[in-house]
Amino acid sequence: MAKKKTETISLIDTFSEFKETKNIDRTTMVGVLEESFRSVIAKIFGSDENFDVIVNPDKGDFEIYRNREVVADGSVEDPNKQISLSEAREIDPDYEEGEEVSETIDFAKFGRRAILTLRQTLASKILELEHDSLYNKFKDRVGELITGEVYQTWKNETLLMDEEHNELLLPKNQQIPRDFFHKGDAVRAVIDRVDNTNGNPKIYVSRTSPEFLRRLLEQEIPEIADGLITLQRVARIPGERAKIAVESYDDRIDAIGACVGVKGARIHGIVRELNNENIDVINYTSNIKFFIQRALSPAQILSINLNEEEHKAEVYLRPDQVSLAIGKGGTNIKLASMLTGYTIDVYRETEESEQTDDIYLEEFADEVDQWVIDAIKAIGFTTAKEVLNAPRELLIEKADLEEDTVDELLRVLRAEFEDDDTTQS
Repeated sequence: MAKKKTETISLIDTFSEFKETKNIDRTTMVGVLEESFRSVIAKIFGSDENFDVIVNPDKGDFEIYRNREVVADGSVEDPNKQISLSEAREIDPDYEEGEEVSETIDFAKFGRRAILTLRQTLASKILELEHDSLYNKFKDRVGELITGEVYQTWKNETLLMDEEHNELLLPKNQQIPRDFFHKGDAVRAVIDRVDNTNGNPKIYVSRTSPEFLRRLLEQEIPEIADGLITLQRVARIPGERAKIAVESYDDRIDAIGACVGVKGARIHGIVRELNNENIDVINYTSNIKFFIQRALSPAQILSINLNEEEHKAEVYLRPDQVSLAIGKGGTNIKLASMLTGYTIDVYRETEESEQTDDIYLEEFADEVDQWVIDAIKAIGFTTAKEVLNAPRELLIEKADLEEDTVDELLRVLRAEFEDDDTTQS
C-alpha cells in the first residue's frame, strides 16, 4: 500500500513540475501531456487507439479511460480492445454483447517503471518545447538592445541573465577592450546572433558591433528615435574611436548639435558606456567626394580622385595634413574607409604641384564677392578644385545661389587653372 502511495505522489509531482513550466501555452501543455500518457500506454498495451486521456492542467489532475467491446465468453482475441461478457457483467450486470465498456485506468497501478518512463518522456518534451520557445522568441530580435545581469565570467565568455532568466552569452571577442565585469553587474549589449545547432539555441550578444552603438544612439537621442535625424552610417574601432554620419531633413534641426547635446551631455553618456571610445559626428552627404572629405576630418584635403567601380579613392593633401588624415595608429583613415565604403589611399602633394594643384577660395576674394565664398564654404568646400569637381546642381541647391552666380564663380576658378597651364607651357 505504501508503495502505491509513493508512486501516486511521484506521478502528482511529475504533473506539477510540468504545470509550472514557463513559456509554454495551455493548449500546447495539454497536448504534450496527452501525447506523453499515450506514449506510455502504447508501450504497455501495444496500442492507445481505444483510450481516452483527459488532462486538466488547471486542477493538476488527469483521467484515463479504456474502451473495450463486449464479446461472448471464449471469443476474446485482443484483451486490450475486447472484454468477455461475464467479465463485463461483473462491472455492470446490464451489459450485452456488442456494447462498449468504458472503465477508469489507475495509471499508478502500472508501476514505478511506467511512471519513470512518463517522467522521462515529459522531461524530453519539456526541454524540446523550451528550446523551441527560446529560439522563436529571440530569432527575430537580432540587432535589438538588451540588458543582462552578469551571472558568471569565464576566460572566453561571460554569461548574462536577462530579466526572464534567459541565458545570454557575451564572447570575449565581442567585449570592448577594458571591459571588466563583476557578478551582478548590469550590462547592456546588442543581440548579435541566435545559434540553434542540434535544436539547442544559444543567444550571443555583442558590445563591439556597430549595431550596439547605433542602438545606444537611438536610445539616448530622441531626434533619432523619432526619425527627425537619420543615422546613415556607423563605423567603429571598439574601445578606441567611432565615426557616425547623420542627416536631418528639417533645416531647423542641427543634426550634429542634437547628437552631441548641450556641452556634449548626450554623446558623453554613450562614450562612458563604450569605455571612453571617442565618437566623431559628421553630416552625411550622397556626394562621395564630399563625404570622404568630411570622414577624414580634421585633415584638410586638396583633391580626390575616385575609382567608383572599384570603390577606391586617392586623396591628396599637404604634408602637414597627412598625419591628421591617417590618425593615431591609422584609426582615422581606417574609420573613414569603413564609413564611406571606399578604400582610401593618402598622397602628399609634391612641391612642384603645390603651385598649381589647388587654391584656397580666399585667394579669389578680389574677383568673387565674399558672401559667395562664404556660402560655398558653408557647405564644406574650401578650395577651387573642390568646387570645380562638385556637381553644378549641388552648388546651386546646397549653397542656395543663383545659377548665374555659380556659373560666374566656376568661370573665374577655371580661368585661374587655364592661366597656370598657359604659363607652364
